[in-house]
Amino acid sequence: MAQHFLLSAKARTLSVVQVARMTEDEARDLFRAIRWADTDGDPVCPRCGCYAVYEYKARKIFKCQGCSHQFSITSGTIFASRKLPVRDILLAMALFANAAKGMSALQLGRDLDVQYKTAYVLAHKIREALAAEQADATLKGTVEVDGAYFGGHVRPENRKEDRKDRRFKVNQSGKRKVVVVMRERGGRTLPFVFPTEAASLNTIRERVEPGSVIHADEASSWDALHGYYDARRVNHSVAFLDDGACTNQAESYFSRLRRAELGQHHRISGKYLHQYAGEMAWREDNRRQPNGTLFTAMVAAAMAHPVSRQWKGYWQRSAAN
Repeated sequence: MAQHFLLSAKARTLSVVQVARMTEDEARDLFRAIRWADTDGDPVCPRCGCYAVYEYKARKIFKCQGCSHQFSITSGTIFASRKLPVRDILLAMALFANAAKGMSALQLGRDLDVQYKTAYVLAHKIREALAAEQADATLKGTVEVDGAYFGGHVRPENRKEDRKDRRFKVNQSGKRKVVVVMRERGGRTLPFVFPTEAASLNTIRERVEPGSVIHADEASSWDALHGYYDARRVNHSVAFLDDGACTNQAESYFSRLRRAELGQHHRISGKYLHQYAGEMAWREDNRRQPNGTLFTAMVAAAMAHPVSRQWKGYWQRSAAN
């Protein structure tokens, strides 16, 4: 039997040890090479786009000769105003890339020897950069649509006679949300968070091009899709595959997200569920790429993403509130 790609040597093109042994200057050179790949690592002013830039010898910053703007290798990116060394940020992304089912902030903080708060914000910045690649994507062809509930755990009562059926809405906490995923066969995965499956119909129409074939399960929430697409349904109480219709790839995505929730994070806040969903979509779409390729793509995404308005100064705002 042929060996699975992820078990082969071709899937291992990056070692965390390599990154950990980098000097700070080597880490900066790698950041420069990835951020300014079009100019072979020569810095470009993030404010005016000028190529006439010189570097200070006493400080690790640059100055634009056109607009006199001073900037560093992380200025204008999601890692702007960083306090961690560049090597530690690279190490965090190497660890993040190697984590098949995601990585908790607690584990990341222990690996980097930083506070939980630092690791929490750092991990969310990486997730935001990865999810941004799907911000304006649309799907076409054969697209699977499905929804799954996450969050809102209700602890059962101690005595059996006091327990209630937690599947009913009246017995839930009200914090449970639905992740609706649209997955193109052989293409991208787009997840969104809604209070109910029915609330996702307008987003599906915006993100799935007309003329596409939609595969969905028997839930009544998807009945309206027949008016806009060639919708094919599968009754999961009868079969997983019915006359060619199935949602197996969407279920594969939910399996990865569920394992991340239960095995890594243990609890995902509904407020940030969309970021965890976006991270798992990125991992699912790139699951057959070598870990070195994942690492490079992750760094490139972070370098291309602007300053995070949500996560920059997150704990300072939380303390003020």
